Amino acid sequence: MKVEFKIQRFDPERETSAHMESYEVDVEETDRVLDGLTQIKGELDGTLTFRRSCGHGVCGSDAMMINGQNHLACKVLIKNVKPPITLQPLMGFRVLKDLLVDMEPFFAKYRQVKPYLINDEPVPARERTQSPAERERFDDTTKCILCGACTTACPSFWSNPDYVGPASIVAAHRFIFDSRDRGADERLEVMGSADGVWRCRTIFNCVEACPRGIQITRAIQEVKNLLVRRALGFKKKGVS
Repeated sequence: MKVEFKIQRFDPERETSAHMESYEVDVEETDRVLDGLTQIKGELDGTLTFRRSCGHGVCGSDAMMINGQNHLACKVLIKNVKPPITLQPLMGFRVLKDLLVDMEPFFAKYRQVKPYLINDEPVPARERTQSPAERERFDDTTKCILCGACTTACPSFWSNPDYVGPASIVAAHRFIFDSRDRGADERLEVMGSADGVWRCRTIFNCVEACPRGIQITRAIQEVKNLLVRRALGFKKKGVS
C-alpha cells in the first residue's frame, strides 16, 4: 500500500523557518512509522534527519509528534494512523534539524534530581533488602525510558521551560519512595522549588503521551502529598 508521509523539515544552517515536505512510501499496514521513515531516509531523501536506536520501544530515542500527538515511531503501526501521516519534532525543545531536537536541557533537569541511589550508611554484609511491598511502592516509576514524550506534551512546560517537568519528577519519585534510599530531602528541595511539582496543573497530557503507561500524574500527586506532610512535621527516617 502507498502511504503519504508529511514531514516537518528544518535546516537551521540554510533556513529561517520550518516547512512541510511530502513523500509517498510503499509499506505494509503492519509496518511501523519508523519503518516508513527509514525507507524515506534510505531510498528517497538521505538528507532527512531523525533520531533512533533500538527500534523496539526501549531506548525512547525516536519520540516525535505523529499526527499531532507524542509517540514513539517504533511502536506505532501504519494501520493505526490515519493518512497522511504527519511527523513533527517534539514541542518545546530546540530543533537541531528536521525531527532531531536538543535533549540536553531535558537531561540537565533529570540530573538535577540526582537519579541514583543515595545511601551513606555502612554497607551490609550481603545486600540492602526490601520487602515486595516496599519494591511495589515505586515500581511504576522505574519504567521511564527518558523519551521526553511526557514533558513535551505538558502545557506547563510549554509556558515555562524552567519547569522541571514530568519526566524528572518521575525520576525523583522512583528514588524518593525507595526504602533503601536516604536522599529524599535533597530531591524534595528541588521538587518543592518554584519550578518543581507545584507547576503541575493535573492536565493528564503526560499520562496520555507516555509510551510505557506510567501513571505520571499520580506520581506527581504523591510527591506533592509528601511535601505537604513534611511541611506539617510528619517526617521520619526514609519516607512515610
